[in-house]
Amino acid sequence: MSAKRAIDLQELLPTVMTGIGDLKATYGEWPVHKSTHADPDQVQAVLSELVERLDDNYPYFHPQYAGQMLKPPHPVAMAAYLATMQLNPNNHSIDASRATTAMEHEVLDQLAAMFGYPDDYMGHLTWSGTTANLEALWVSREIRPGSSILHSADAHYTHSRMGEVLGMPTVGIPTDARGRMDLDALERELQRGTAGVVVATLGTTGLGAVDPLADIVPLARRYGARVHVDTAYGGFFSIIADHLDPETARHFRAIRDADSVVVDPHKHGLQPYGCGAVLFNDQSILRYYHHESPYTYFASTERHFGEIQLECSRAGASAAALWATLKVFPLTEQGLGGIVLPGYRAAQTWYGLLADCDILQPYQRPELDIITYLPRVRSMSELDRVSHAIFEMAADTTRPQQTHLATYVVGPEPLAARGIELERDADHARIMRSVLMKPEHEPLIPELHHHVAMWSRRAYAATHEGAAPASR
Repeated sequence: MSAKRAIDLQELLPTVMTGIGDLKATYGEWPVHKSTHADPDQVQAVLSELVERLDDNYPYFHPQYAGQMLKPPHPVAMAAYLATMQLNPNNHSIDASRATTAMEHEVLDQLAAMFGYPDDYMGHLTWSGTTANLEALWVSREIRPGSSILHSADAHYTHSRMGEVLGMPTVGIPTDARGRMDLDALERELQRGTAGVVVATLGTTGLGAVDPLADIVPLARRYGARVHVDTAYGGFFSIIADHLDPETARHFRAIRDADSVVVDPHKHGLQPYGCGAVLFNDQSILRYYHHESPYTYFASTERHFGEIQLECSRAGASAAALWATLKVFPLTEQGLGGIVLPGYRAAQTWYGLLADCDILQPYQRPELDIITYLPRVRSMSELDRVSHAIFEMAADTTRPQQTHLATYVVGPEPLAARGIELERDADHARIMRSVLMKPEHEPLIPELHHHVAMWSRRAYAATHEGAAPASR
């Protein structure tokens, strides 16, 4: 076996372009209709303009981009997607996606095994975590019409938005000083007897916090509510649970006991947008899917994905790209886990540097690979001004020196709950947030911390006219 090395998309293109070209040739040549002809010079000009316009982006692909949840797909995924896209299968039905339907079943089996789901699970890929969550909540509504959705106050806004779509009331449950759903507050809401489903988020998109799923499951069962796990962001941390904080790991291992789970391979799974997945831990929910088509399902008597999903057309290329990626990076600690783990270590390393820093301080210890931190200031208004200045200054320099961060809005109460007392001269303020989901972030952390601390000093000076930062 050849030694492992970095793979570039350019070297994979001949295989997929030649291979698909040869496949097409086996059916014989055919003339391309004149209506699809184009002027080659115009096409080249349009594509050149496209590349030029794409320059108006942040460098999502670069490790100095530590802002939002954006990660480049692996060249294997891109090559597999490009190969399959040329045939353009639709995984709605086997008739339109014989090969990629089989690939989707294979990757779903692997995802189900990663979460500890039984062999008789039900699920499919989706366009996004939003649609995956919608489907899980829809099933909950069908099981218990008129019920409500309970979720963490820090959960993704998709749940309240999908609640509106489904006509289901939603209730945000307060969080504790770690950003986790408060169990006492959850039980008080469950005692009302109106909840149909509790959504536990394992990896909130703001803080990367992990709701106490292992404790939520028995609590919800006691009051007759389903449990849905939104781990769209954090799901692949299941692979490296042994490396996480034991309490965090306990909740990831409890996913097997939940009624449904969502994960997004287009986040930590190295896939292009959009590729999500929803899984149910048994097939009893199939009775809620009512679907007939007089023209779609005829080439196979097997169950088609279109019969067990809310979406209709879906790109078979997404299934092929994930299938190929998991062949190269299986869902093991040594496979994809080896790509997820460096981000976790990076966040822990930066937390230690922030805790010892004279200009910055951590907001809370990261549970996954999202870290939040803030300048050492005296008031809420100062905090907002300095944080915004850090955000702008770090990116406003020549490209090789740019550092791209993000911000997160907090109030004085969550700060105080974490031992950070500020003058309450504003109702909310921005703090800093960084997503360290690229494995290349790990060796960059000392340099990244140095740059952010430097920009923090400059931002403080620019907003305070020489005043000293707050003492530790």
